[in-house]
Amino acid sequence: MKLKLKTLVDKYKSLSAPVKASIWFTACNIIQKGIALISTPIFTRIMTTQQYGVYTIYQSWYQVLTIFATLNLSAGIFNNGLTKYPEKKSEFVSSLQGLSTTVTFVLFLIYIAIPQFWNELLGLGTLFVVAMFVQLLFEPAYLFWSAEQRYQYNYKSLIFTTMIIAIGSPLIGIIAVISISYKAEARVLSFVLVQVVLGLYFYIRAFAKGKCFFNSFFWKYALSFNIPLIPHYLSMTVLNQSDRIMIDKMVGTSEAAIYGIAYTLAMMMTIITGAINSSFIPYTYQNIKRKHYKEIGSNANFILLLVAMGCAMAMAFGPELIKLFATEEYYDAIWVMPSVAASVFFMFLYPLFANIEFYYEKTKFVMVASCSGALLNILLNYIFIGLYGYYAAGYTTLICYMVFSFAHYLAYKKIVDNNSELEEIYDIKFIIALSVFVLAMMGIMIVGFSYTWLRYTILLVMVIVLFKNKTEILNKLMKLRKKD
Repeated sequence: MKLKLKTLVDKYKSLSAPVKASIWFTACNIIQKGIALISTPIFTRIMTTQQYGVYTIYQSWYQVLTIFATLNLSAGIFNNGLTKYPEKKSEFVSSLQGLSTTVTFVLFLIYIAIPQFWNELLGLGTLFVVAMFVQLLFEPAYLFWSAEQRYQYNYKSLIFTTMIIAIGSPLIGIIAVISISYKAEARVLSFVLVQVVLGLYFYIRAFAKGKCFFNSFFWKYALSFNIPLIPHYLSMTVLNQSDRIMIDKMVGTSEAAIYGIAYTLAMMMTIITGAINSSFIPYTYQNIKRKHYKEIGSNANFILLLVAMGCAMAMAFGPELIKLFATEEYYDAIWVMPSVAASVFFMFLYPLFANIEFYYEKTKFVMVASCSGALLNILLNYIFIGLYGYYAAGYTTLICYMVFSFAHYLAYKKIVDNNSELEEIYDIKFIIALSVFVLAMMGIMIVGFSYTWLRYTILLVMVIVLFKNKTEILNKLMKLRKKD
């Protein structure tokens, strides 16, 4: 036993910094989202569906408004800027923070001009909206810092900060909800408090290091890159959040909470897929630069296969997860689980194509691909939620992510065709086969809810396959690193 442990330690020490960083970034993501997930059963038991629904709606609207208030500057443009202007990194970060601050203040002035109108539109009171703007002001500072740590493979400080958020946010939230009779307000404000306190530290830190609020070159560079991407980022957010917002408006807040629980549990896979994709972006950029196209495609196939199996396992565990994480009021949510879990596969698929679009800065392609999926989502939600209730939202989400992926594939394909030096990167036939597998598993698992033995048999087979190939899987994941 000691020998095996020593061997593992020696192997870890021999890994390059990028590999170690990838491991710890994945661990950070799992810890943060895992603790949040574990705390969910507590909140669903100390809050009513109506109260929990308010928190769900707050989170949904925050994700929408952050696109406009911060221009999503910590994504896309940020990695490009660090790559192009490494010698002016601190100035670049602080100037982007200055731009985010300016836009947030402008939007807040628009809000206070006619607050009643915006409150009714959002379905939230003034207290919640003001809290949202405070969070929008300071949280981007943490996101800038976090993105910079990932880019530079600095994992130690990120681990420490992640633990503060992961433990502090739910712990303070539970104490607040138990102690205060206004439970919806307690849950929202306790969450905002943790984000703002931490964000404020990095907000001050960034300006102290960069000493730059306004830089005309960086502002122009950021605006020219990100403004065309606003429809893209908004489209992604609409695909993630519009279901709950429209269910709240068309059916009710309690139903939005029920759907939100199913969505949250089905999205457990994104704890891992999100971390993998964060590491895969610099990996993709570096290998495109070296023209190692086949290596990107081979590793993409491997990861997609793991994601497909993970989605199928999440579907199989659907009824048990709902019963574990929520009370009887939420049990109908099991019928939403398979379709939303299938969506996770396509949520992971489309960034593979989008990463190529970002690398070549083809933001117009990104916008068109993204908007097509988002507009379809709103239309389908309006039609089918009205006809079939909140159950339909899971299937409209799935359809739209499929369209989203296909649209991004077309944009990616156009880039390949227009660049003579760029080869075909992804194995489309393999991707189509995996997509069919995921959809087939969704249908089987819906039937399997009435036949527990069927679900468990499929689950057992997948576990055995993963266990038998664990060494190969780990070795493959280790190779997703920056080459020396």
